[in-house]
Amino acid sequence: MWKIAVLLPLPPEVIDLLFAPLKDRADVVLPPSRDRAGQHAALAEADLAVGDFTGELPMDAAAVAAAPRLVLLQQPQVGVDSCDLDALTDAGVAVANTAGANTRSVAEWAVGAAFALCRKFAWADRRMREGGWPQLEIRGRELHAQRVGIVGYGAIGAEAARLFHAIGCRVSYWSRTPKDDAVGEYLELDELLATSDVLVVAVALSPETTGLIGPERLALLPPDALLVNVARGGIVPDEAVLAALDSGRLAGAALDVFEREPLPSGHPLLSHEQVLLSPHAAGASAQAQMNVIGQVMANLTAVLDGRPVEHVVNGLPPLVRRR
Repeated sequence: MWKIAVLLPLPPEVIDLLFAPLKDRADVVLPPSRDRAGQHAALAEADLAVGDFTGELPMDAAAVAAAPRLVLLQQPQVGVDSCDLDALTDAGVAVANTAGANTRSVAEWAVGAAFALCRKFAWADRRMREGGWPQLEIRGRELHAQRVGIVGYGAIGAEAARLFHAIGCRVSYWSRTPKDDAVGEYLELDELLATSDVLVVAVALSPETTGLIGPERLALLPPDALLVNVARGGIVPDEAVLAALDSGRLAGAALDVFEREPLPSGHPLLSHEQVLLSPHAAGASAQAQMNVIGQVMANLTAVLDGRPVEHVVNGLPPLVRRR
């Protein structure tokens, strides 16, 4: 029997239900505790593993060393920044993600957040709950009249560009590789910032993109620009966002991601009037979650059948064989 270590932070009864179709072909092993010791214990005899989308149990070099039989790590998300890809590749472990599963969900969140910032939905809601009637104070703006700049033109960036363009926005983008079929004009990053009323960050986190949009680049934005971040915390450092808001360079920010998650109690972002907060849930629509589950189960089943798996991100052959 194959052994599958499932590191998902879900109740055991939910995991039993999700993995029931594989129960005749594989044993599902859960960590005895939600800590590194429990993670390593679950990985000790695992042939396959389903990662932890919270990042609480990262697949770092120590976790890889604790999993001598592992041949596939299936991440239940698009991002693989909690994985030590070098260590996994050196150990012969293929790493697969669920590319495309939450593309529409995240892109729609980005557009919805831009609407909310333009029309000050959250601010007006708070004022009314306090007993106010700020009808003459809102002075919102129409989204179609905004210049939208998108940082990163992967699946999410491309879908967001298509949706913003459909609304009537002028769309520009930057990516490390310009795209022939892109919606909108390619601009170098600094020019993109200087001409974006709404900046949408959708680029993957990597050593090259960590701190990519710091104080100097935020200072390039037009006055009263809006920021929407659906990428990862650290690409636009939290302190840089706060400074830009306090200086007035940013009129508002919608943040689904943060350098530290969850935000610690008392963090200044929690009380900032011009910030719309979301708990890293842009991709958590019901449709996206079903897509993720479907892709995870399809890849696990493919391994058991001896067929190629999809969306391998670390360059190993997609046909995974048991050691």
